Amino acid sequence: PPYTPKDFSCQTQDMRMVTCTWREGGPTYLHGDYSPQYTLSKTSSQKMALCTASCSGQCSCSWDIGQQRIWNVTVTVENALGKKTATDVFDVNHRIYPTAPSEVWGKCTDTEITLHWNHKNNRVELFCQTEVLQPDGNVELHNSSAEPWRHGRVTVRGLRPHTEYKARVRCGAAGHFWRWSEWSQTCTLKTEEGTPSGKLDIWREITPVLGGLNVTLFWKETPSFQANGRIISYEVTWEKIEDSSKPENISFSSVYNSTRIFIDNHSYRISIMAKNSVNFSLPSVLIISGATDNSRSIFGTEELKEGQVNGIGDGIFISWEPRSMYDSYIIDWCNFPKLQPCDLQWKRFGPNTSSAVINSAAFVPGVRYKFHIYGSVANRAFLLEKKTGYLKEMPPRHDPVVQNIDLTYNSVMLSWDSYLTNESEPGFVRGYHVYVSPIEGNCSLKGSKKHILSGNLQLCKYTIENPEEKRYTVEHLMSNTKYKVVVKAFTGGGETPIVNFKYIDTPSNSNMLYFVFLLVIVPTLVAAICHWKMKWVKECCCPAIPSPNKSKVLSFKEFQIGPEKVLKISDCIPDVLAVDNKAEAQKL
Repeated sequence: PPYTPKDFSCQTQDMRMVTCTWREGGPTYLHGDYSPQYTLSKTSSQKMALCTASCSGQCSCSWDIGQQRIWNVTVTVENALGKKTATDVFDVNHRIYPTAPSEVWGKCTDTEITLHWNHKNNRVELFCQTEVLQPDGNVELHNSSAEPWRHGRVTVRGLRPHTEYKARVRCGAAGHFWRWSEWSQTCTLKTEEGTPSGKLDIWREITPVLGGLNVTLFWKETPSFQANGRIISYEVTWEKIEDSSKPENISFSSVYNSTRIFIDNHSYRISIMAKNSVNFSLPSVLIISGATDNSRSIFGTEELKEGQVNGIGDGIFISWEPRSMYDSYIIDWCNFPKLQPCDLQWKRFGPNTSSAVINSAAFVPGVRYKFHIYGSVANRAFLLEKKTGYLKEMPPRHDPVVQNIDLTYNSVMLSWDSYLTNESEPGFVRGYHVYVSPIEGNCSLKGSKKHILSGNLQLCKYTIENPEEKRYTVEHLMSNTKYKVVVKAFTGGGETPIVNFKYIDTPSNSNMLYFVFLLVIVPTLVAAICHWKMKWVKECCCPAIPSPNKSKVLSFKEFQIGPEKVLKISDCIPDVLAVDNKAEAQKL
């Protein structure tokens, strides 16, 4: 059997025809002549059908209501196995579902849009709603009062000049709101041009020349600047501050964003304005101080030392010392420092800012960028600090050239030329590494660190953290040994791979040879002489009959009487007494 119809409801668009809609309650699995049949009739007289329908899924049925306004209708669904009904009671005036507005068009000023449309419901008072799509994707809804005629309109205010908007309209019955109509077709409108709002962001680059200054002026639109139309030109005006001379001015096409002017050594007030078809923007002003004024506003009264800055992520981090006297700070730099023109860029910061990350799509690793930090007050800029740094440091392009090698038997002193640390270098040279290794075997010198190359080659590494140092002595070498050495400069990006070595041979140790001479050669020579003069040595050192005058025992004072040496018999116990001859004995 059939299911009871769902969502049974009736409504009218023109107060002449009523359309009732419903959804099939569920499948009956009967087809052809056995499929469900729908009949719409008055509840009080179900035998007289208002309309019939045969459908599946979403169903509808319409009839002419004539002058009757209150209706009680029933939809009956029936097949061979049964029937079901659904009822709706309504006042036609409360069930008005208007048709979508047609012929939508509009008129524009610089900040307003007046939208017009037509609708077919000339008997019904309608309440309409306008949807305006903003350029940023936001949607605003604006309601218009009920109007009992075929034409409708609404005015939307507070729009941006020279901007494209999209709008559409829908309506509902004003007296007894039932539901909104479908949206009308979208109408695209563009407001007219208006006076530019805000100011241009301007900056300068100053070059001293004979008789004055060349001032290169730059300008760009800030986020707060609104062109409110198509910019057709820029007006540049400059005038002396000290006297009331006639200002000079020049106009440039909108395709330009810079120009160069010459001024003498007086102070000048420079202003730049943007112009569209309606009017000029407010002037942006900067003051260039003359030679007799505070020249620090141009170059700085003293030579400022450059500080080093580091890359962080995709930008370069810069900090500076804040000063309370300035109302803003400006940082300028060149996107392409090796080119001319270098594409000068600048960025402004508020008085409470003392650091920033400078980002640019032009920044690349291994290129040194210079930054100037200015303080600005009363449209005058004063150079405060200089910074230089890299987005990312890279290893040095070249190794130091070792010029002198002074060798001893256990040390080597290496000397190299001053290493170029100019702007072309891909990083700041932080110091040097000295690598040493014997040709055969690994290195293990005292005071060094191990450094392993590919192929498991082990080197001794010494670090010099002073980039101004130009010599280094490696000690504790072995004499009469062949070594390989190399000196590498390193930056924050490391160093280049070790490829080329210098080879040295330490000399023999002369002190060791002298020591060997004393211990070996001299004793050997003495032994040879003694062997050659054996008889003389024996006679001198060990005679068969010692001479009393040569006796060591008789050298003491108590044995001496005058010039002769005397041996008292009582002082010694002889083994044998012998008398050579009577004459000698008699004499004794």
